[in-house]
Amino acid sequence: MRFLAVTETCDLGAVYLRLAAEGHEVRVAIEDIEAQGTLAGLVEHVANWRAELGWIREAGKDGIVIFEAVSEGLGALQDELRRDGYHVIGGSAFGDRLENDRAFAQEALAALGLQTARVREFTDIASADAFLASHPGRYVLKFSGSDHASSDNYVGQLEDGRDIRAMLAARLDIRNETPSRFILMDHVEGVEMGVGAYFDGNDFIRPACLDWEHKRFFPGDLGELTGEMGTVATFDRSQRFFSRTLARIAPLLRRHDHVGYVNLNTIVNEEGIWPLEFTCRFGYPGFAILDPLQRTGWAELFGMMAAPSGGRLHAAPGFSAGVVLTTPPFPYSRREIAEAVGLPILFSDRLDDEDRRHIHYGEVGLKDGQLVTTGLYGWTMVVTGTGLTVPEAKAAAYERIARITIPNMRYRGDIGDRLIQRDLARVESLGLLGDR
Repeated sequence: MRFLAVTETCDLGAVYLRLAAEGHEVRVAIEDIEAQGTLAGLVEHVANWRAELGWIREAGKDGIVIFEAVSEGLGALQDELRRDGYHVIGGSAFGDRLENDRAFAQEALAALGLQTARVREFTDIASADAFLASHPGRYVLKFSGSDHASSDNYVGQLEDGRDIRAMLAARLDIRNETPSRFILMDHVEGVEMGVGAYFDGNDFIRPACLDWEHKRFFPGDLGELTGEMGTVATFDRSQRFFSRTLARIAPLLRRHDHVGYVNLNTIVNEEGIWPLEFTCRFGYPGFAILDPLQRTGWAELFGMMAAPSGGRLHAAPGFSAGVVLTTPPFPYSRREIAEAVGLPILFSDRLDDEDRRHIHYGEVGLKDGQLVTTGLYGWTMVVTGTGLTVPEAKAAAYERIARITIPNMRYRGDIGDRLIQRDLARVESLGLLGDR
C-alpha cells in the first residue's frame, strides 16, 4: 500500500514507521520548518504533498492520504479530495468545527439529547469580566480555534471566579489581545474519562476505547495543561459507555462524510455523563497508547476506514499505560523558547524486540547514524506497557523507561495512580462499564 502523510509537525511518526517496517511505501510532507527534522533519515520526506497525488492515485484503493491536523481549511480540503476520488483519512470540515468551535459542539451534543454543562460564549474580555462579576462561580475557560495551545485554557479553582477574571485580565495585559471567541463552562466535579473510535465514513468501527488522560505537566496534576503527559486506555467493556455517548454523533459524521478517529472527552459523576470536548483527528499520544492493544495492524485498519466493509477491530484484552517522554522546550515550543535539537537518545542493551514495540517515536530523527531529538515541541517519544490490570500496565511502562537515557528528559511518574487508587472504582460504581 502507499501512504502520503500531510502534516504540520509530524505527530504520527510512530505510525509511519510501523507502516514502513511492514513493507508499505510511505512519504511524509511536513509543513512547519521547525519540524522538518522529524523522522529525518527514517522515512522518506517530500516537499510538496500535492505533487505526490498522482503517485497515490496510481495505487487505486491501496493509495491513502493521511491528514493529521484540524487547522483552518484542512477539513474542507479533505472533503474536496474525497469528492475527487482519493481515499483520505483524518477528518472533515464538520469534524474541524466540532473540535475548534466549542460552543457549536456543546449545542450539537445537547441537540442529540446528551446532558451538557452550561456554556457562555464571549468575543471580548470585558463582557466576560462583567459576567463573572455578576455571576461568581467556578468555571472552565476554553478558547475556540486551532491556533490556541492547551496551556491557554484554564480550569478555575476558586468558587467566586476571581482566578478566571485574573487570567483574562493577564492575557489582555501580557499579550495585548482579545481572542476572537472563548467560552466559560460551568465546572463539573467528577472523573475525567474519554471514549474514542475510528469512523469509516458510514459508522464507527467497534470496539471503541475508553481512556483516562493526564494533562498537567507535573505529577499530582500540578502545572500547565499540556497536550498530554500520559494516558491509560482499554478496549474492554466499552460498549455501554460508547452507546450512551459517542455512538449518538454517528449520523452527523455520516452526513458530513467524516473519515478518521473521533474522541469525546467527558466528566462522569453521580449525576450522569457530561461531555466536554471533541478530538476529531488522531490524538497524540492516544494513537500510540492504543497501538499495543490493536491486533489489527495500521495498514489493515486504514484500509477498513478507506473502503468501509463493516469490519471489526481486533483488540487485546486489558489496559495500555502510556507515558510521554519530553525534552525542553516542552510544554512550550521553540518559537517561544530557544532550545537546541540534537540531544542523543540512548537505549539499554537489555531492550528486546517486545520492549522496542512499546517505544513510539515522536520528534526524533537520525543524525550521523545517531537517533536524536528534533522538532518544534520536545514531544520526544511515548513508552507503553500493557497488562490485564492498570498496575500491571503501569509497571511495564516504567520498567521500559528505566532503560532509556536522553539528556534533560522529563516525564510524570504517576501515570495511572489516580485511576488505581479511586477513579476506576468510582466509574465502576456508576454503572458505566459493560459486562466483563
